[in-house]
Amino acid sequence: MSYRGREVRDLLERLEGRLSRAVLRGLRGSNAHSATRLLLKWNHQCAYCDARDVPLELDHVHPRSRNGSNRVSNLTLACTPCNQRKSNQNIGEFLKDEPERLAGILAHMKASLRDAAAVNATRWMLYARLKTLGLPVECGSAGRTKFNRVTRELPKTHWLDAVCVGTSTPESLIIKNIVPLQIRATGHGSRQMCRMDKYGFPRTGAKQRKRVQGFQTGDRVRAVVPSGTKQGTYVGKVAVRTRGTFNITTAHGVVTDIHHRFCVLVARSDGYTYQQGKEAAFPLSA
Repeated sequence: MSYRGREVRDLLERLEGRLSRAVLRGLRGSNAHSATRLLLKWNHQCAYCDARDVPLELDHVHPRSRNGSNRVSNLTLACTPCNQRKSNQNIGEFLKDEPERLAGILAHMKASLRDAAAVNATRWMLYARLKTLGLPVECGSAGRTKFNRVTRELPKTHWLDAVCVGTSTPESLIIKNIVPLQIRATGHGSRQMCRMDKYGFPRTGAKQRKRVQGFQTGDRVRAVVPSGTKQGTYVGKVAVRTRGTFNITTAHGVVTDIHHRFCVLVARSDGYTYQQGKEAAFPLSA
């Protein structure tokens, strides 16, 4: 979605609250969206003094009066006092007494955008594939998403941002007592045959058979130990051992040496972990 003229200025002023009105008044079209990207790139703070929660202004690292470009790669954020002190000085002159900060800013300016390009390409390919399925697909700008979230006074979370995408977001959202399911990719282990010590020499034996007593590392299990020092109910990912006692990683930590006869398979390993909010998707006690 594209915002122009007054809409762009009003939206960014309301959402960010960190760029001064004087700066935003001069922005148009894609430059206004560049301001939002700069806020993220420079972590919502002044590049020269790290001030936060103050009005920030766009600053040309290499001044325009000294043939500096107007490209985003030559722009940073500065608080009003720093911007006025820098004036039309070159950044090398302005930060001659702070070589570490100077080196950090110059390195940050050259940071590669390959990751952002990959995300954008993947996003639009996914959008195109979903459209071919005839599904009702909607997308919107980051500004629209944040506008929807702020006007509805919702906290900043990934799942609420997903709810607020696009113009179809309802005016009122019922989110009370809703705990999102968090899915994290963990992979299927590694091809390393044995573990090494700090010198690079093997400290364990070669991998044994993949399954032990019907269980495989990464499977989700429920273990009910009726007595002993490990008495209790544990749900989580299992790490199998050929001796028949397993380690179980729960939401509260790792429980070691649980015998296989106490374990019941919940789900086979698929390379992901599943949790609801900060708690495990399956309760730790029956």
